[in-house]
This record gives sequence, structure tokens and C-alpha cells, in this order.
Amino acid sequence: MQRNILKSLLKSSAYPEAVGVVELIQTHVSWIFLAGDTAYKIKKPVDFGFLNFSTIDRRRFYCHEEVRLNSRLCPDIYLGVVEVREAPGGAAFFGDGPIIDYAVKMRRLPAGRMLDQLVARGEVTAADMRAVAKVIADFHLAAATSPAISEYGRRERIMANWQENFAQSAADSPRTPLSSDELEVIREWVSSFVENRAELFEKRIAQGFIRECDGDIHLENICLTNGRIYIFDCIEFNERFRYCDTAADIAFLLMDLDYHRRHDLAEAVLDEYLAASGDAGLPELVDFYKLYRAFVRGKVESFRQNDSGIDPQEQERAGARAAGYFRLARGYIERQRQKATLFITCGLTGSGKSTLAAQLAFELGIATYNSDRVRKQLAALPPDTAIRVPFETGLYSAAASEATYAELLRLAETELAMGRSVIIDACFISRSRRRPFSQLAERLAVRCVVLHCVCPVTEHRRRLVEREAAGENISDGRLEIFELQRDTFQPPDESEGLVVNVATAAAPEALTSPIYARLAP
Repeated sequence: MQRNILKSLLKSSAYPEAVGVVELIQTHVSWIFLAGDTAYKIKKPVDFGFLNFSTIDRRRFYCHEEVRLNSRLCPDIYLGVVEVREAPGGAAFFGDGPIIDYAVKMRRLPAGRMLDQLVARGEVTAADMRAVAKVIADFHLAAATSPAISEYGRRERIMANWQENFAQSAADSPRTPLSSDELEVIREWVSSFVENRAELFEKRIAQGFIRECDGDIHLENICLTNGRIYIFDCIEFNERFRYCDTAADIAFLLMDLDYHRRHDLAEAVLDEYLAASGDAGLPELVDFYKLYRAFVRGKVESFRQNDSGIDPQEQERAGARAAGYFRLARGYIERQRQKATLFITCGLTGSGKSTLAAQLAFELGIATYNSDRVRKQLAALPPDTAIRVPFETGLYSAAASEATYAELLRLAETELAMGRSVIIDACFISRSRRRPFSQLAERLAVRCVVLHCVCPVTEHRRRLVEREAAGENISDGRLEIFELQRDTFQPPDESEGLVVNVATAAAPEALTSPIYARLAP
């Protein structure tokens, strides 16, 4: 759409109702004008293959489809399709000038009540998520199905969607935060899963779980306001993304909660959905479809990253989100491969242990316990309390450290005893500190993996100087402590478990692949 037309639609005079300031939000496929209590959404004339809005006739058709389909879950939000008409100075959403495009007209939902915003602020409860899960389960039970729709549950249809994803990601490889090797790991795992689970996919078809779903249920598309749950912006542009297994539909929300590091809320959603839907076969497929959703979300964010019409800062944020979703997709495969494992970090202060632990915990969906946080919890101190004491004195005395590592050992045993992997994030500079943990792993018959974090001394020093200047860090590590630790550090060896040397000077999203390579069967 011409720039002067977009500018004209930012004027209040372009609207049939009285409005004040008009805001424009862009996605990779739409321009959305927020005008008072109303929103107008114009589809961009783009063709991504799986989505084709390249002609005005297509845009008109899909505007009407958007209203029709979203009325299933938001009957009072979608108001209809309106013309974009030529007007003096550009365009308007009313008048008798020539029609130049079409828009979906909606009631505007409060941005602050979108589920992604509520989750970010910590204002969502398990009860809220159970209510959302119940709405989705009821929607799925009532969703249309037919022999034609059921065909989209066939393995060849599912693999066709995957092959498209792989092709688009490979073509975009210079900007995709997954290497060709990582893409091949995902391709091989997906192909193997689909090939070896023929009976499972056929069973889903026979039991009627392939339905006309929403296709895009993630946190940004859910609003909790005035005691209502609104799930909006479903897939209108391609039947093959909407006709799918109900497991694939709910998996999108579960994956997005994983992405936002709210496994507790994901568990609440899954529990309620299973109870309300009666879908006993869901657990066999849900991780496969979470992987699919994470990969697609990463691909979409890559499109946004490379959309020249989007603000450069938003392009950068989209790139970061793409990296996160792709790494989560990669992590889902490792979750299937790995048995309960005890990971312990090992390295001098400033070596990137906590960054690595956080990234690995995100990808594998497991708990991580940080020694500095635990140490301060035991002393009844807020985790960001700065403690500046001489080496091995006060809160960092031998007795305090002994208590801290004893509590870390207890936490590790609790997780492992429940069959879950865990990461203990601490310096572990001596063999005597590491030995009880390797002995615990041996006693529980689980693998112990020592993540030995290394980086150049100059990088150590740079990080510690920056940390000191920034303040408000859980870690109390500083330059003089680093120098003292260097004199006493005892590197790990294979008698303590599987030792993986991790070069932490790389970006966080590049840290875990070498670990997975070492852990591979």
C-alpha cells in the first residue's frame, strides 16, 4: 500500500466515528489501525506461498473469512468487513470514492489484558489458565469435522507442512539461528517420528480428532477482560493450517507458555484440557506438535525480522524471538532423547555459568538452582542483595558455603528422585565440592554431566567489570575474587562424570548444541 495512503489512515478524519490519536501496528501480513474503541485491519499484498493476499479479490475474500471464522470464539468482537475508499489526501474507511482495498473492523480489546502481557507481569493464575483451557476444549468438542477435514491428519499432509517449513527455513538460513546441522537434526527426528507412528496418526483420524480448529492459539491472541476470555485472530488464510489435530491446536498455547518459561501454567492448561476434552491420547503427540509450533513461530518471527516495512528495533526484537523459538524447537527433541540427568556447572566467576544454565533450562524445560540465590535464601536475604566481603568470609565463609552446597544437593536429589533432570548452577571450583553430586548421580543411577565453562581471561575480566558497574546482580562475583579463584581451581575430569567443555564466549543460543552433540547416543 502506498505510503501516502498509510499516512492518511493515521488521521482521525479517515474514520466514520469520532476518534483521537490513531496508532499503527504492523505484522508481517497486516497493517492494524487502532482508532479509539475500534481497530481496522488491512491485509498486506504479500505472497508467502502458504499465504497469498496478493490481489484485492483475495484480500476481500479473506477479510470475510476472518470475520466468519473468528466469530466462533469472539462473536461480539468482529464487526464486519469495510471498504477502504479513495478520499481527498489519500484514503478513508467511509465515503463514496473508488474502493482501493478492504479491512476487517473489530472492537478494540485492551492491550494490557492480552495474555502475553499478563504473563510477563506475573498476573496470571493457574485458575485463569484452567479457564482458558476449558474454553479451548469446549471449542474443539464442537468444532466441525468431516471426511475431507480428516484427510489433513494423514501423515503425508503433515509432512507436506513440515517440508514447506524446512524449505523456507533453509532458504532463509543466513538469518535463521539454526545451523544447517541443527536443521538436519530436526528434519531427521520429525521424519522418523512420523514414519514410525503410523498407527498413532491413523488412530487420531479414526477417533475424530482432526477438526476445523483455530490454528493460531498463542498468548498474544488471547485476552482476559471483564470476566471474559477472548481467543481471536485464527488462521483464515489457509485451510491446511486450520484443519488439524486438536492436539496441534492446544500444543501452540502449551509451547508458548514454555517459551515464556511458565511451565507451571502449561501444566495447569494440560491438566484441565485433558479433563475437559477426554483426549487420553494427547500426551503421545503433544511434544511432537509443540516442536512443530515452536518451529513455525520461529519461521514467522524470521519473516518479521526481514520485513523492511517494520521498525528496525522491532526487527531486532523479532530476530531475538526467532532465535528463542528455534532453540525451543531444538530442545523439544532433546527432551525426548534424554533420561533424567544431573547437570552441574563448573567454572570461575564470570565464566558464563548462569547464562549457560538458563539457556539449557529453557530448552530442556527443567529446573535450575543457582548457588548465589540459594545462599541468600538461607540467610533470609533478597536474591539481589549485594554482599561485598573478603574472599571466603561472612556469607561466603566455609560454613556458609557448606550449608549452601548441602541445600543444592538436597534440591538436586528431590528433582532426580521424581525422574526429572536438574541443573545446579555453582562454581564447583574444587573436586571435593563436586564429589557429593557425582556420588548422588551414581546412587540414583542417573548420568552426571559436568558443564565446564571456559572463556578467555580478558572476557572474564570484561564481564566482571560490567557486572560491577551495572549492580543489582544476584552474583557477588567480582574481579578480585576471580583472581583468587584462579589459584585454587581444580579442573574436572572424567572420573566425576561426563565432562563437557563449553566455550561461553559465544551467543547464548549457540551454547547448547555442543552439549547435545556430546550427549547424543
